[in-house]
Amino acid sequence: MPTLKQIGPYRFFFLSLDYDEPPHVHVQREDRVAKFWLDPVALAKTGGFKAAELNRIARLVHDHQQEFLEKWHEFFGRG
Repeated sequence: MPTLKQIGPYRFFFLSLDYDEPPHVHVQREDRVAKFWLDPVALAKTGGFKAAELNRIARLVHDHQQEFLEKWHEFFGRG
C-alpha cells in the first residue's frame, strides 16, 4: 500500500492489487476509506465519510490529480 501523500488527517494511497482497475486513489482518515477515480476525478466509494467531508476530499484529489496519475502510471508501469 504505497502512501502517495499525507494532507492533514488524510492519507492518500494505492493498493498494489488494483493494477487491473482504472487509475484511482484511496483516501483514509481513521477507520474510514474512500475511493476516487482519477480520470476524471469522481467518487467511487464513500467509505463512511459524510458528504461535506467527501467534497473536501474531492477538492484535494482534484488539486493533486496530475501528481496522483503520474504516480499511478509509474507504480503500475503504464504510460
